[in-house]
Amino acid sequence: MPKGAGWSKTWTFYEGDWHEGNIPIMGVRSHATWLGSSVFDGARTFEGVTPDLDLHCARVNASAEAMHLQPVVSAGEWQALTRDGIKRFDPGTALYIRPLYWAEQSGNLLIAPDPESTKWALTLYEAPMRTPDGFSITLSPYRKPSIETMPTDAKAGCLYPNNARALIEAQRRGFGNCAVLDMLGDVAELATANLFIAKDGVVLTPIPNGTFLNGITRQRVIKLLSDTGVSVVEATLRYADLLDADEIFSSGNYSKVMPVNRIDDRSLQPGPLYRQARDLYWAYAHS
Repeated sequence: MPKGAGWSKTWTFYEGDWHEGNIPIMGVRSHATWLGSSVFDGARTFEGVTPDLDLHCARVNASAEAMHLQPVVSAGEWQALTRDGIKRFDPGTALYIRPLYWAEQSGNLLIAPDPESTKWALTLYEAPMRTPDGFSITLSPYRKPSIETMPTDAKAGCLYPNNARALIEAQRRGFGNCAVLDMLGDVAELATANLFIAKDGVVLTPIPNGTFLNGITRQRVIKLLSDTGVSVVEATLRYADLLDADEIFSSGNYSKVMPVNRIDDRSLQPGPLYRQARDLYWAYAHS
């Protein structure tokens, strides 16, 4: 297959140099390949801006520590490499930015990673921003794990197969996404993003309880709304609260702030609090 075929334009910094295309970086015996010791983060550059890049770079290092890897690249070095990588694309191109750590070799009894074998790469690739035309959601039969059962305090690759099967199951039923509950039956987040609802002029979002990442874009949206006088409450939410909401919207690294336009058989319109959240985020990102 020709280099880069089937993939958008991609550049990866690996082993001291930039490489074009979907290059191989793990072997069949790499610990991450067969035992899942990888962590990553996802930042965005769009319309010439890269909001909260410093926080994403700091988080990938924190995720590495949570997975017993060695974060050998400083947050400042990640940022500098990202700025260098952006120059390899046309100005203003929407990109997804993925710093990555993984263990190359096994440690204790094969299962544990060897921290000394930690490797890393930084990948940037073209990824157009989604138009905010909304998406539908339903309730997933799958659940979010707790910190006792999975490394939910890290942005770890091993968490995402469960998200994927929730998303695939919802799409088979004709929905674009789904709400996923924790093991207590409370709403945690969507399969691909954090979740907000609005009711009677108040914005509510599931309180972080260790079953999902308190997203960087989520935190930014909460602060932006709160600073303008909107009441934002982190609360324990049930699925019935979503069914009764005036508005539902999401926040995440890939698509930023997006509206939900249907939950089960009930249609929703993008509302004023969603629009305020999106407008505030866009203004912040471009400030």
